[in-house]
Amino acid sequence: MITALDHVQVAIPQGSEDLARTFYGHVLGMDEVPKPAALAARGGCWFTSGAAMLHLGVEEPFSPARKAHPAFIVDDLDALERRLVAEGHSCTRSDGELPGVRRFHTFDPFGNRVEFQAA
Repeated sequence: MITALDHVQVAIPQGSEDLARTFYGHVLGMDEVPKPAALAARGGCWFTSGAAMLHLGVEEPFSPARKAHPAFIVDDLDALERRLVAEGHSCTRSDGELPGVRRFHTFDPFGNRVEFQAA
């Protein structure tokens, strides 16, 4: 029986780790977690925040996930949306589509879809 989710992996293009650090680390405020030595040579980077763990893995050829996506629960949905917009990322509200759920979607710098829901 499944009891928890360990992580979600999202693909990024080769050599884009610094851009990933800016978006996931600086803009979203996630903490980077060192990859184990056996995996570090593959590129990519890992981030965590609260119980959420995100692995960004290099994929060549790269194709962004425009539909599949991680969905993060956040403390202050409105503040995060303002921060993303201020950093140049468009956000699309989806309030009302799921009863009782306030949420929006954006795209990371690589075109991967990312969802945020109010706690």
